[in-house]
Amino acid sequence: MGLHSDARSVLDAWTAPDAGQEELRRSYLDHLDAHGDAMWRSCLPGHLTASSAIVSDDGSRVALVLHRVHRMWLQTGGHCETEDATLGGAAMREATEESGIRGLTLLPEPVRLDRHAVPCGGGSFHLDVQYAAVAPADAVLVRDPDESAGLDWFPVGDLPEPSDDSVRALVDAAVLAVRAHRRINATS
Repeated sequence: MGLHSDARSVLDAWTAPDAGQEELRRSYLDHLDAHGDAMWRSCLPGHLTASSAIVSDDGSRVALVLHRVHRMWLQTGGHCETEDATLGGAAMREATEESGIRGLTLLPEPVRLDRHAVPCGGGSFHLDVQYAAVAPADAVLVRDPDESAGLDWFPVGDLPEPSDDSVRALVDAAVLAVRAHRRINATS
């Protein structure tokens, strides 16, 4: 299965938490149907990307990166690459590259979707598929200066500025997903 097929499968199976997210889910599927290159930055109407909120093992903190260009605190993530076999794999690769954390656990399904304008190719859209990743208890952040201008842990209820509402919504969704994942694993 290729990355395009994986994205379709992930989005087909995903249950959106509300009407707005369901509308985005359907629009992503329509975009995949209309564009064979929907996974690549060369698709200038817009392209799918993969990101994740990295939540600490105890669920109290989130790791965010200070984006070099936008100068905002954001989740890890970005463009899919040819070596990515799955959307989840792309989100995991980006999280590991940007945070330096080894041993992350990516939750198996997305926690939300976010469509936003970007300057790619002179103006385009990212159709971001957002995951939650759990850091191991002994996680150490290692910033790569080629990846970001900053990297740090922040309390989930007190995110840094400048940030934006999409990051806050992702962190909220990721924390809920991590807590639910823990409850399920505790009873198994």
